[in-house]
Amino acid sequence: MTAAPRADAELPAYWAALGLPGIVDVHVHLMPDRLQQKVWEYFDAAGPLLGRPWPVQYRDDMSTRLGRLRAMGVQAFTGLLYPHKPDMAAGLNAWAAEFAAQTPGCLHTATFFPEDGVADYVREAIDAGARVFKAHVQVGGYDPRDELLDPVWGLLAEARIPVVAHVGSGPTATEFTGPGPFGEVLARHPQLPAIVAHLGMPEFDGFVELARRHPAVRFDVTGVFTKFGDALWPFPRAEARAVLREFGDRILFGSDYPTMPNTYATQVAAVAELDLGDDWLRAVFRENALALWPDLRD
Repeated sequence: MTAAPRADAELPAYWAALGLPGIVDVHVHLMPDRLQQKVWEYFDAAGPLLGRPWPVQYRDDMSTRLGRLRAMGVQAFTGLLYPHKPDMAAGLNAWAAEFAAQTPGCLHTATFFPEDGVADYVREAIDAGARVFKAHVQVGGYDPRDELLDPVWGLLAEARIPVVAHVGSGPTATEFTGPGPFGEVLARHPQLPAIVAHLGMPEFDGFVELARRHPAVRFDVTGVFTKFGDALWPFPRAEARAVLREFGDRILFGSDYPTMPNTYATQVAAVAELDLGDDWLRAVFRENALALWPDLRD
């Protein structure tokens, strides 16, 4: 087994030792600077949805953040962003489309909110080339079963466009988080290629059961298996190996960069030290993402 990295500078050598030219990170946040600063202020204040101190590790300007990703061997990445109120999403989508067009390696990302016209601007984003969407039920404070969103889930399912969905109750439960509400969405749209963020933390078992019923569902490992994550929301270790092997072709790497409470290498090492073998790691760090976006192989 390839030794896990201990520092960010070791990451390119680690990928090379695994036989990878680089990796795909499906949980990178990139957003307009004013919004990014507001997000960091919220994390600095350990806002109500966090419930605990959350030290931001990579508080750099955009150019530095992108350069750091590339230096660490991240070849492709999402640019996740999300609204917390109405009349935000369409503007964010316009920004994200322009940003992706100017940023090699960035997957054109879009988002939405339950509001009048949401299906129209989601369709426009798809027509403009969006490759992945972000849904954040916790921050948005909305019900994923909202009738305004039903055509949105249908559009994404029909177009086979993945949506990175924060629908678990970590770090703080809200009225509409958990596998119950999102499970009803999946029952209506079973082909929806949802990537359940943070492995569904902390309702791991419930989301695993949803994935067993819905083969289009995937997971990202963002924040899971680290000491920071395990302090409050540990993945059940007794069943971890069996579950992670079962979904070995449906688990993708994510980091939460740049607003992550530990270093990038720490998140990579937490996954590497699960001791599931180099083939499993190659799938998680790269190959499973290429199954969603085959052109990234070019």
